[in-house]
Amino acid sequence: MTMSGLEIAAGVLLILASLVIILVVLVQESKEQGLTSAIGGGSNESFYGRNSGRTRDAKLSRFTKIAAIVFFVVTLAVNIISSIQK
Repeated sequence: MTMSGLEIAAGVLLILASLVIILVVLVQESKEQGLTSAIGGGSNESFYGRNSGRTRDAKLSRFTKIAAIVFFVVTLAVNIISSIQK
């Protein structure tokens, strides 16, 4: 069974997307506040909490979501293409 060029390109894209997801998740800081958040409620009323959409972690989180969506869509496309060719 030979693989088409489209399947090879999709496989390469899947590998790249998975590497991006791994690297971006490793770079992100932990959102776990620990016991102080559980007892005190963990309020985000500070300047940092209100402007969290512009921070580095927010951008990394958004990038992670985009890479996960690309990974999911390409995986579905490869499965559909391979089932049609059989």
